[in-house]
Amino acid sequence: MIVFVRTIILYIFVTLAMRLMGKRQIGELQPFELVVALMLSELATLPMQDTAIPLIHGIIPILTLMSLEILISFLTLKIEFLRKVFCGTPDILIKHGKVSEEELRRQRFNLDDLIEELRMSGYLDISDIEYAILETSGKLSIIPKAEKSPVTKEDLNLRPQATKLPVSIILDGVLNKKNLAITGHDLNWLMENLRSKGINDIKDVFIAMIDSKGNLFIQRRDRDEEENKK
Repeated sequence: MIVFVRTIILYIFVTLAMRLMGKRQIGELQPFELVVALMLSELATLPMQDTAIPLIHGIIPILTLMSLEILISFLTLKIEFLRKVFCGTPDILIKHGKVSEEELRRQRFNLDDLIEELRMSGYLDISDIEYAILETSGKLSIIPKAEKSPVTKEDLNLRPQATKLPVSIILDGVLNKKNLAITGHDLNWLMENLRSKGINDIKDVFIAMIDSKGNLFIQRRDRDEEENKK
C-alpha cells in the first residue's frame, strides 16, 4: 500500500513537471529539455522501487529540476547567447541543390538518412532542393526550389474565403448554449434547422456544428444506439 501511494504521488509530480515544460513532443525537445525529462524519470523510479528512500528525497530533486528548466527556458527567450549555448543553431545541409559534406560530417548525418528525409517530404532529387536545414530539435526543414514548390491559390490569382474555426453546438445529445451564442444564432434557429432534417429533439442529435465554411453540419444519433439507451 505504501508503494502504491508513493507511486501515485511521484506520478503526479512528474506529470506536473512535464506539463510545465510545455506541449512539445519528445522529438521537438531541445537538448536541455530532453536531459531534464530523462533525469525526472530516473529520479522518480528510485523512491518507487526503494521504500527506504524518503519520498521527499525524490520530490525535492524533481522540483529543483523543474525550476531549473523553467529558469533556463526564460533566459533563453531573453538572451540570444544562452539560446545558442543551450539550444544550438540550425545548420544548412543542402544549399542551392548541393550537399554540404562538411556539415554532414560535423553533424554525423549520413547521406542515406538525408535522402530518406527528402523522400518522406515528397522530394526524390537533391537538385530540387534550395535549402535543407537541420533544426535544433533534430528535424529537417526542406525548402524546394521555386520551380518545384507546390502551386498555391495565390499563384493562380484565386481568392478563397477565410477559414474559420468550427464551433460545436450539440455533442452526443447535449446542447452547448455558450457555443450557440458565439455563432450569433439562437435556439429557435437551431430547432428550425433540426426540424428541417426531421429531428424534433436535441437528444436525437449525435453532433451539430458550424463548420469552417460557416455551414451547419448535423448528424443524427444512430437509431440502434437510441434503442439500446431506451
